[in-house]
Amino acid sequence: MSNPYQERSYRHSVHAKDLKSFQVAVSETDLWVCAESDLTTQVRDLVFMFRHQLESYIKHHPLFLTSLVPLDDDPLAPPMVRDMLRSAKKANVGPMAAVAGAVAQWVGESLLELSGQVIIENGGDIFLTAKRPISVSIFAGASPLSGKFGLRIPERQMPLGVCSSSATVGHSLSRGITDVVCLLSKSTALADAGATALGNRVKSSADLEHVARWADRIGGILGGVVIVKDTMASWGDIELVEI
Repeated sequence: MSNPYQERSYRHSVHAKDLKSFQVAVSETDLWVCAESDLTTQVRDLVFMFRHQLESYIKHHPLFLTSLVPLDDDPLAPPMVRDMLRSAKKANVGPMAAVAGAVAQWVGESLLELSGQVIIENGGDIFLTAKRPISVSIFAGASPLSGKFGLRIPERQMPLGVCSSSATVGHSLSRGITDVVCLLSKSTALADAGATALGNRVKSSADLEHVARWADRIGGILGGVVIVKDTMASWGDIELVEI
């Protein structure tokens, strides 16, 4: 857990009306946060707390860090770790496939005591709750569809997790060929793990016909978008908008 920090220049174009935007980076955890006030200190404290829980658990359970298959639930594990274990089991992937989404969600939910509106982006995985609709752009690397569409998230769906995985963008481990898999779920950890699981299964453009059925098998996924080159599949309770 020691990847070097990399600047994410696209964040400079993120503007949330009436919300304060700030960045908190602790080791390889790099959060972009929008809240009703500058909560940098509180977010940093939360990140240290949750990282300590995770790192301590990994120290005594090293398989948690390396396994590419689900592990059994551990009733003695910290709550965020149990969330990752359960989400990974539902998606049939290793528990670290849920780490970015889990951190975003657990930090975000903790902040709701201090701010009624919170948006947290962690490596492309987002926890959000706001008092108005939010549009989330879909970045798909070199695909001609990248940045052309977004997801409009209505208030009724929030709080919500919006998580992405890609075989061609970033450092995500994927056995598939997708430019992006973007999933919506009430559980950000599950959306993260599910995006990895679906990305692993898409080996050709023809597989896009099956992604909705595969997502239904996971359970708890509200909808999603998958892009492979110039082909896109979408399903579920989502609203696509042009950016």
